[in-house]
Amino acid sequence: MPIARLDSRALISVTGEEAKPFLHNLLTQDVETLADGELRFGALLSPPGRLLFDLFLLGQADGVVLDVAADRRDALIQRLSMYRLRAKVQVAADDRPVFAAWPDAPAGFIPDPRTSLMGGRFYGEATADAAEAGYHAHRLSIGLPDPTADAPQDKAYPIEADFDLLNGIDFHKGCFVGQETTSRMKRRGTIKNRMLPLDFDGPPPAFGAEVLKGELRAGEVLSGQDGSVMALLRIDRLDGDLTVDGRPVRLRKPAWMGDDVLLSSNA
Repeated sequence: MPIARLDSRALISVTGEEAKPFLHNLLTQDVETLADGELRFGALLSPPGRLLFDLFLLGQADGVVLDVAADRRDALIQRLSMYRLRAKVQVAADDRPVFAAWPDAPAGFIPDPRTSLMGGRFYGEATADAAEAGYHAHRLSIGLPDPTADAPQDKAYPIEADFDLLNGIDFHKGCFVGQETTSRMKRRGTIKNRMLPLDFDGPPPAFGAEVLKGELRAGEVLSGQDGSVMALLRIDRLDGDLTVDGRPVRLRKPAWMGDDVLLSSNA
């Protein structure tokens, strides 16, 4: 199976006796029960509940390692330092590389917590035999959003990026930054948009291109490649023919998404 070094990802080490409670009170994921060597998926939100940083959390004996977008690592370190105040926590860059294998997780790799279809991740030195582009092509093939590419910072809600379907939000853990808005959206069924894959013939439309159902706006194009893109789509306008720039596009419901999600989300 292919193994790629993910140069688009970087690590942050959060250590100290209060590391887990500190992160637990900030992130969408339960951190206090995170076991040594266990990997979970989560996010840091803005106070109004919009997505700032998507991340993986790796449990360590002395704290937690965060797997984040490389070009946002410094910004996340700065934000965590702002929240730290007097907590007994140290936040620092971790220079180990990040690797991914797909579609399965080979020995030594930790299974991807979002879905088994994404294989696994490894932190440290490994031998790559594939390019990172192959990893993202596989991600698109199973219809999985990349929050860093598909959700410009502080623009999308985590549920719109399918975090609730990809084990990225613990709704039972209690408070976290942005928790009130996130819980209200889930509880009241006010989820109007979701990131979903669209298939088509030819090169991808431009980022932000309008998706139309007839003359009605149905969403906008996000990241993608020839033949497939992620799009943020209105759930109530998914039936019927969709077009982008006059070209027909086809909605593809991911295999990891429950059959009733698009209906129940618009209840």
